[in-house]
Amino acid sequence: MRCAKLARIIGALLVAAALSACSTVRLAYNNLPEVSYWWLDTYLDFDGSQTPKVRDELAQLLSWHRRNELPRIAGLLQEAQALAPRDATAAQACRMADQIRERLLAVAERAEPAGTELALSLTEAQLQQLERKYAKNNADYRKDWLERSAADVQEKRYDRFLDRLEDFYGRLNPEQRDLLRRQVAQSVFDPRLADAERRQRQQEALQLLRGFNAARPSAAEARAAIHAYVMRIAEPPPGPWRDHQQALLQEGCRNLAALHNTTSASQREQAVRRLQAYQDDLRQLVAAR
Repeated sequence: MRCAKLARIIGALLVAAALSACSTVRLAYNNLPEVSYWWLDTYLDFDGSQTPKVRDELAQLLSWHRRNELPRIAGLLQEAQALAPRDATAAQACRMADQIRERLLAVAERAEPAGTELALSLTEAQLQQLERKYAKNNADYRKDWLERSAADVQEKRYDRFLDRLEDFYGRLNPEQRDLLRRQVAQSVFDPRLADAERRQRQQEALQLLRGFNAARPSAAEARAAIHAYVMRIAEPPPGPWRDHQQALLQEGCRNLAALHNTTSASQREQAVRRLQAYQDDLRQLVAAR
């Protein structure tokens, strides 16, 4: 059932390679089955019969991803490298975001059969553990985002963006930092909407899983229900959350292009070197299979 979140973990490690040292990406990627198992276990508290199956499925998923998806991710990095020396448009940034989304959905789809088998094996005790984990996550989110003042939220987001951008381009100059601050201050980001959406997703997941326990559907029926759940996350129905998500995406594309277009030749050269190093790193991961 957690296949969508697992897909995001894999995607974050790969697509956000531009935010980390290459050796760290290789180490994290190669250890994904073990790390992912322990992460999932905090949500579901696997029993003795589930543990070997989950470990094996995670290893198989990584093997598939190494063969099929890493070359595609390397291709995206190559495309970004070709764009880095030139000015960019918001449309180009959004096109890259769409391609990344396609790769994440491919991982989620690949994980669906194993996710379905696991979902059908969960007990009520495990669903209660999942509910407790959700409650803890919600409390952490509330502390990090909802209990802060608007100024503190802006500062937190500014610091995060600054760290990522400077890791990629090198140190930003004062004018670029001012631009980033203005972008954050003018952002449509609303942590309350994000909190409401995540809570709704959690309740839908719990309802779906408890429905499996009660109705005992076939594997095909359960997989169809899980696929529909994942796609509701990927493509929210019309409403405030979808509008907010689309606004954030367009804002992010505009902001990234605007800031990139202020970068100096040396900053762009740094970006090109970073992207080339990440491509080399991913090719090493592919060759290591």
